[in-house]
Amino acid sequence: MSSVLGVEPLVLAPMGIADLDRVMAIENQAYAFPWTRGNLVDSLAAGYLAQVLQDAGGELVGYYVAMPGVDELHLLNLTVAPAWQGRGHGWRLLAAVETAARRHGLATLWLEVRAGNERAQQMYRKRGFVASGIRRSYYPAPGQQREDALVMCLPAQTLAGGDGERDSLDAG
Repeated sequence: MSSVLGVEPLVLAPMGIADLDRVMAIENQAYAFPWTRGNLVDSLAAGYLAQVLQDAGGELVGYYVAMPGVDELHLLNLTVAPAWQGRGHGWRLLAAVETAARRHGLATLWLEVRAGNERAQQMYRKRGFVASGIRRSYYPAPGQQREDALVMCLPAQTLAGGDGERDSLDAG
């Protein structure tokens, strides 16, 4: 089934245990150091917010996992399948995270991003995230090395105000 634009509609749904094989396949495609199945199982068991983005045929496009805290939401993982990247699906997932934060009354959104991941940093900055610090040697890197993480925050007034254009994206 195609939409008017010839693009199949994408659907956001809660992530469940039944999705983990597909999520792990994307983790392994997208990252040299992917999350483990145990990381995902633990996140779901802890009640973290997690959604998958899929096409009408059930193909997984991307997903996110976020941990609620006191007055804040910490985005732990936002991933778009490599075959679907560059089409705005990261924006769609980020808008879903922001919507979830507002729905739960959480004022601030935090995340870490690899210091070398300029593409993701650019997306977050365009959305209004600001850098607030560095976590030294946070991520594993090739050759038994570690890579710094840039800590970013979406200020409460930006999160509270939303953004009609990005919040209303239906297929990124």
